[in-house]
Amino acid sequence: MDLSQKSDAEILSVANPIMDNLMDASTAIDYERHIRDFTTRLKSVLSKERLEWICLDYQSTKGFFAKREFVAAFRRSESVAVVWKQGFTNQPGKFVAEMVLVQQDGKYLVDHVMVF
Repeated sequence: MDLSQKSDAEILSVANPIMDNLMDASTAIDYERHIRDFTTRLKSVLSKERLEWICLDYQSTKGFFAKREFVAAFRRSESVAVVWKQGFTNQPGKFVAEMVLVQQDGKYLVDHVMVF
């Protein structure tokens, strides 16, 4: 079934493990694990050096990822954007975590992801 036709719970059953891996891999600054669910397009725009810089920057200013709370899934014809409220260990307030999932060759892949 097309991801955009699934319920929020079904989308989250796909999105949460992928986002958990992305956050764990960025905490560990593990490039190969971080990009394992990326589309070819997204892999081409994030170098190992850029990921390391991003991770060291957020870890030194905000700390590490804390609680994440689902906000909404935005369904599109070719993708689903999932949005969460995101906390950090050393920075008060809420941030936004978002991920765009696409389906390619029977796999769900990340075509965009950001925490801001």
